[in-house]
Amino acid sequence: MTDELPFSQACENNKGPISAILEVALSQCKRVLEVGSGTGQHAVHFALLLPHLIWQTSEQPQYHEGVLKWIAAYPSENLLPPLNLTVGKDRLPFSEYDGVYSANTAHIMQKAEIKMMMQSLSESLPQGAVFCQYGPFTDNGAFNSESNREFHQHLIASGYGGYRDIQELQAWAPALTLEKIHEMPANNLLLQWVKN
Repeated sequence: MTDELPFSQACENNKGPISAILEVALSQCKRVLEVGSGTGQHAVHFALLLPHLIWQTSEQPQYHEGVLKWIAAYPSENLLPPLNLTVGKDRLPFSEYDGVYSANTAHIMQKAEIKMMMQSLSESLPQGAVFCQYGPFTDNGAFNSESNREFHQHLIASGYGGYRDIQELQAWAPALTLEKIHEMPANNLLLQWVKN
């Protein structure tokens, strides 16, 4: 059955390093929303690893089938089927969760979409809620590798939003404090935010 599952090698590579951070960052959370569950690989891995919380997947409708296949292949009682969530179209239900996780979405979304998401997180998350945001970012306009600079240019040329700057994200989410910036493999970062 597993050969029918959608597969991302990047997800397989990074789930271990991300897990090590989420185990600590989300240790006090009860309900976590994953924004952009992609293939579903992260969801099944993290739900099993973090049985103390409810892991709510979400994706654009065209990706639900793949997420559901992963959930069916590796079910957990605390893992929920995906919500319809297209930023800029659907309601962003952040007020219902004390944790949010999103991987490799900020550079795919258009600038207006990620700005809307950050603003909504800032306004809607309950006090003390945690937001873990994984992916490639720039810091004060600087890329941390030449390969990231090239990938950003490729994304822009392909019609995606491209890399977002950490300071830009902070400006859009004034009620969120960036507690930690974790350096991750493959020149990625995990930004750990908390609602003031």
